[in-house]
Amino acid sequence: MTDLKVEAQRLPYRLREPFMTTTELALFRVLTQMVAGRYLICPKVALNDVFYIVRPNENVHFFNKIFRKHVDFLLCDPQSFAPAFGVEIVKPISKNDTRETDKFMQELFTEAGLPLIHIPSSETYDSSDIVSLFQLAVTKIGGTAAMRVNRTSDSVPQCPVCGKMMVLRMHREGPKSGRKYYGCMDSPRCAGVIAIE
Repeated sequence: MTDLKVEAQRLPYRLREPFMTTTELALFRVLTQMVAGRYLICPKVALNDVFYIVRPNENVHFFNKIFRKHVDFLLCDPQSFAPAFGVEIVKPISKNDTRETDKFMQELFTEAGLPLIHIPSSETYDSSDIVSLFQLAVTKIGGTAAMRVNRTSDSVPQCPVCGKMMVLRMHREGPKSGRKYYGCMDSPRCAGVIAIE
C-alpha cells in the first residue's frame, strides 16, 4: 500500500527516449561535420523561442500556428547565438506537392529573412546534396534578409500616461463609432489613449 502511495505522489513525467529519431541523428552528424564549428547546431528549437508575434493582442489567432511547434535544427552564430539557418526534415509527398505545414514553415522563415533548408527524410545523408540545398535556400531568401522586423512599427505602443502595454480597441458608440484606437491595458483605472489615424 505504501508503494502505491509513493507512486501516486510522483509527478507524471518520464524521460522521453530517444531524444532524436534515427533520421534526426543521422542528419545531425552530417551537419556537425559540414559546419565544423562555424555554427552551433541546436536541435528541436521551439518556434516561439525564435519568432515573436507582431502586436500580439491584435494577432492572437496566429499564436496557434507556432505554439508547440519546433524547427528540427537551428544553426546559430557561435558568438552571438543569432539564428543563421533553419533545417527541417520533410517527408516527400510528391514532386509538385508539399504539406501545408512545410509551406507555412517556409513562409515563416522567409518573412523573417532566415533561410530554411528542407531536407528529405532519409536514413543516410550525403553532405554534397545538403550543401546544394543550403545554397538554394540562401538564393531563395535573396533580398528578403533586409526585411527584418521593424520593431518600432510592429510593436504595441506603450501607454503615454502609465507606460504599460496598450491594447487595440474599437469605439462602440458616438461620432467615432467603428474606429480603432489603442487604449491602456489598465483601463478604466488609466485613461491613456492613442488614436489611430
